[in-house]
Amino acid sequence: MGGPLAGLRVVDFSKFLPGPYCTWMLGDLGAEVIRLENPRELKKQAAVFGWDKLGDAARRRMRAQDLFARNKKTVVIDPGHAAARPVIEALVKSADILVEDYRPGVMEKMGLGYAAMAAINPRLVYCSVTLCGQTGPYRSKPGHDPVALAISGALSRSGEDPERPSFPGIPAADLLTGSNAVIGVLAAVIARNASGRGQHVDIAMSDSAMALIGNLIARNPDLSAIPPRGQRRADSGIWKTRDGAYLTTTDMEPAYWARFCEAVGRPDFIPLQLDAAARPAIREALEAIFATRTLDEWLEILGAAETQFAPILDVAAALDDPHNRARGMVVELKTEAGETVRQLGSPVKLQGVHPAAARLAPPAGTDTEAVLAGLGFEAEALRAQGVLG
Repeated sequence: MGGPLAGLRVVDFSKFLPGPYCTWMLGDLGAEVIRLENPRELKKQAAVFGWDKLGDAARRRMRAQDLFARNKKTVVIDPGHAAARPVIEALVKSADILVEDYRPGVMEKMGLGYAAMAAINPRLVYCSVTLCGQTGPYRSKPGHDPVALAISGALSRSGEDPERPSFPGIPAADLLTGSNAVIGVLAAVIARNASGRGQHVDIAMSDSAMALIGNLIARNPDLSAIPPRGQRRADSGIWKTRDGAYLTTTDMEPAYWARFCEAVGRPDFIPLQLDAAARPAIREALEAIFATRTLDEWLEILGAAETQFAPILDVAAALDDPHNRARGMVVELKTEAGETVRQLGSPVKLQGVHPAAARLAPPAGTDTEAVLAGLGFEAEALRAQGVLG
C-alpha cells in the first residue's frame, strides 16, 4: 500500500480506542501496521461484548466492520509467554514505531518496556498511550474515557443541565488522545530522522482531555467567573422545529448574528447579542419562533440569509449526506463473502494522496504464519508451545 508513510513499520500492541485510532491513521497513510493480538485478551473481549455467542459468519462481519482494525496485519501471540520474547524482539528490530496501551509497568514486567526495546532498536519510536501517563500520582489509575474527562475538568462542562453534568455521547477523550498519539509519533519520527535515535512518547488521556477546557481558561482569566454549565449564549443553540426535528445555529460573529435576527423576524435582538441579562428571554423567544415552521422551511430561510446553521443528523443520515460522501468520508467495501460494509474514509486529505481502506480487518491471526515466516520462525513450533493461543 502506498502513501506518505510507506516504508514505516508499526508494531501495534494497543487494544482500546485511542491506540487503535492512532495506528488506523498511520495505516491509512501508508504505514505497515502489524497488530499483535493476545489470545487471552481476545477471549475476554469476546465474552464482554457477546461475540462468543455469534456464529463464524457474524463474527467475520463484525470484524470487517471495525475501521480501526483495517489496513493492519493481524498476528495472534501471547506477549507474556517466555517463548514469544524472541519473536517480538525480532519484530521490534525491524520496526520504526511501537504503540502500546497497557498500564505503566505492565510492558516492563513482560520484558517489553521502552528501555529493553530501545536497547534492541535504538531508532525505535515507542508510544505509550495510557489514562494518566507514565508519571504523576495517578499513573497507575485504571479507567477509560469518562474518567479522563472527569480528571481534566471537561466533564464538569458537559451537558445542559445546571444541576449535574452528563456524558457527551461520544468518546471525546479517546479520539483526541488517538490524534495526539499520531502527532507525537510523527514528531518523534522526524526528530529521529535528524538525530538517529528514537524516543519514548508518553500520551495520557487526561492530558489530552485537558485541551477541551483550554478555551474556557483562555477566555476566563478569573476562573470563578466561568458561566455555569448550561448557560449558553443567545447567538448559538439547538432548536426544535414544528415537525419535531432539530437544527443548530452558531451565529457568533456580529454580521452573522444580524442576518440571523433579520431572518427570524426579530431585528430588535441585534443589539442584545452580548447582553447576558437578556439571554434567557431571547432563547425563550427563539424556541417559540423555531416551533412555528418545519425543518425544511427553516433550512430554506436560514440558507437564503447566509447564516450559520445545520440540521442535526443522526448517524445513518450523516452516512447518507451528499457532502460527507463527496468528501470521501463514507466508503463502501466488500467482504470476502461479498457483503457490503460501510466505513469512514480518512479525515486527512493531502494533495495528490488518497488514503485508502485497502484491506478490511481479517479474522484475528490471519497473518500470523506469514509474518512469523518473514522473521524466520516456524508457526507450528510456537503453536505447540502455546505461544499462539
